[in-house]
Amino acid sequence: MPDPGDDEEALRARLSKLSGDLKERAASHAPPPSGSAPPGADGMGSAMAMGLRAGSEFVAAIILGAGIGWVLDRALGTNPAFLIVFFMLGVAAGVWNVIRATSPKGGSFGRNSPLSPADPPDKDGRRSPPGAGRDVLHSKPRASDGAAHAPGGADDDED
Repeated sequence: MPDPGDDEEALRARLSKLSGDLKERAASHAPPPSGSAPPGADGMGSAMAMGLRAGSEFVAAIILGAGIGWVLDRALGTNPAFLIVFFMLGVAAGVWNVIRATSPKGGSFGRNSPLSPADPPDKDGRRSPPGAGRDVLHSKPRASDGAAHAPGGADDDED
């Protein structure tokens, strides 16, 4: 039978070796000693860029739509019909551009919504569909659920 003291010594030696390896890896992956963090490290730069892009696309679509409407009105002499129509089209295009610019990109297969994460904690298992375990047409328990049926068809409602 092996001595328990030998196992403890071997475990302690292994633990100290692993601890040293971890310290070496942490030292090699340490951030640079400079006092400033890289731009966008806090995520604020990316959010600011997305907000400015969405805002500028929205404004640009409205200005472009109104400009096209104004030019058509001047050329055809139909004040302000085309200006109103193309202004509204510009607003719709601007909203569409904002939605497109701020939506998450790719990998939405297997998710209920593009905004939900890939592995939400509240969806561990499959949920039974509504009406599972009950006869949808007659609202009676199914035979496969182990429900007892009245003998002789006494629970039949069909004529």
